Amino acid sequence: MQRVMTFFTGQGMAARVLRSASWLMLGYGGSQALRLASNLILTRILFPEAFGLMALVTVVTVGLSLFSDVGIGPSIAQNRRGDDPDFLNTAWTIQVIRGFGLWFLTALLAWPAAVFYGAPELLAYLPIAGAGLAIAGFNPTRIETAHRHLLAGRVTVLDLGGQLAGLAVMVALALATQSVIALVLGGLIQAAAKLALCHYGLPGPANRLRWEKAAADELIRFGKWIFLSTAFWFLTSQGDRAILGKFVPLDVLGIYNIGYFLASFPMLLGHAVNQRLMIPVYRDKPARDAPGNLRRQRQLRSALTAGILGLLLGMAWTGPWLVQFLYDDRYVRAGPMVVLITLALSPAVITMTYDQAALAAGDSRGFFVFSAARACAQTALFLCGVAWFGLSGGIAALGLAMLAAYPVLVRLARRHHVWDPLHDAGYALLTLSIGGAALHWHWAEVSAMAAALGAP
Repeated sequence: MQRVMTFFTGQGMAARVLRSASWLMLGYGGSQALRLASNLILTRILFPEAFGLMALVTVVTVGLSLFSDVGIGPSIAQNRRGDDPDFLNTAWTIQVIRGFGLWFLTALLAWPAAVFYGAPELLAYLPIAGAGLAIAGFNPTRIETAHRHLLAGRVTVLDLGGQLAGLAVMVALALATQSVIALVLGGLIQAAAKLALCHYGLPGPANRLRWEKAAADELIRFGKWIFLSTAFWFLTSQGDRAILGKFVPLDVLGIYNIGYFLASFPMLLGHAVNQRLMIPVYRDKPARDAPGNLRRQRQLRSALTAGILGLLLGMAWTGPWLVQFLYDDRYVRAGPMVVLITLALSPAVITMTYDQAALAAGDSRGFFVFSAARACAQTALFLCGVAWFGLSGGIAALGLAMLAAYPVLVRLARRHHVWDPLHDAGYALLTLSIGGAALHWHWAEVSAMAAALGAP
């Protein structure tokens, strides 16, 4: 035990990686536990259509955030000036300007979104939700600095505190109003609470408005490809709901949103750890510098894949039972959706660590090419799948898109000396065997859901 503890208490790369990964997993686990608890409470207070409406609000706000992301976090993580106050203050200034721009665009898009989806409530809800984006623009760069140095503990605690405040307000407002406005205002309060907690709770000087041309040029040069990459990431992460909102009723969209929330928990945990952990590892210990670096990266990659994929496949087996236990009969169709979604997300989990090597090396263009290939494949396949085979066809497209983009990812990984074909093949076979058995076990529920929600 003493030997194990030394791995966590040292100052070397391995110790910092273990501590940071532990905090990230603890923080993400706590965050999802809070979301699940509030979700269970809110589904008993509100109605399925409410979650469909909130899904549309999220599509617009997250879409705008991604379409305007200039990569402040990755820039600070990988840049040699990532601790320079002038660089950080310039990055913060860009972030603040972007936040107000997002608020304006959210209000501007409220009417077109309300008309497109036939949901007049969006006229009021979207500008309110957009105010949260402006508030988030003031978040201190000390958050990114802590992650740059793999010091995630205090950030995790403060983030959970902000989320807890927002969820408490959300539940209270839901009881008082019985309306979707509770979900919208809860998100606004959460953004404000996180800002206050991080401003006063993180050590270091406060940010101030600053524009250093050299820093701005570096941020823009690196961030232009991140900007394009995250624009395509919107199609990957939110495109399914954006398309479904036009094809299915709001109650079905709300049920799908709950199914996706449960099914994607392991994958989103993997992304949270991967994005914060792998850039420092790739940056400080490049695989091309020494065989030992490549070996340690393979071990870390395998451990991350095993943990996340294990959770994902476990959800494929238990999803329908979990939905029946946690939710009432109005949400029972979310169970077989969980089975299909978890299996569709498996290819993305197996390959999730490769793209961060490109960002660590400053190759944001290569990262963009992969993001664009995956997003275009997923959007086209999802649209065809829903139109021809209904909801189940769209879910299957999520997995097929990652397979279609895999050659592009392999080329990127080989360029940065991180591709591990044995890792990919081994975990793919494991997924086919265990995931296929789960699909067979729940086939009756899955086929009944597919028949009920077939092609429109």
